[in-house]
Amino acid sequence: MPITIDPAHTGDIDSLVNLLNVLFSIEQDFTPNEAAQRRGLELLLASPDRGQIFVARHPAEKVVGMVSAQLVISTAIGAPSAWIEDMVVREPFRGQGIGKLLLEKAHFWACSKGAGRIQLLADADNAPALAFYRHQDWQPTRLFAWKKGLL
Repeated sequence: MPITIDPAHTGDIDSLVNLLNVLFSIEQDFTPNEAAQRRGLELLLASPDRGQIFVARHPAEKVVGMVSAQLVISTAIGAPSAWIEDMVVREPFRGQGIGKLLLEKAHFWACSKGAGRIQLLADADNAPALAFYRHQDWQPTRLFAWKKGLL
């Protein structure tokens, strides 16, 4: 059955929360929190010019994957830059090219918004994800991600 990649809508939020639970159970820096994920998804869906969520739909299984892209202004390139987040495909659907399709859709969206660069963070211990990004011609940087909670 064909997979389609479309922008997410509010009716997808429950499926997206479930996908984020899968992702945040893998990543060491995040903890699944349904209320927080729901708020974040609602904020993204309400700001389509600043960010977009794309979903992979399977006719029988509904939403089987997702990726989000958000814009920031980069002084390094003097233009918008897109951050890719929340890249996840349900286990039974991995290895079928769905992740590649999701990233391509996010890439085209970023280009349509004038982004001069696209970047993402990946858990250093998530070997399958790192191999996937390398296979998709993503290049690692020499930067480390740092964080400090504000809420």
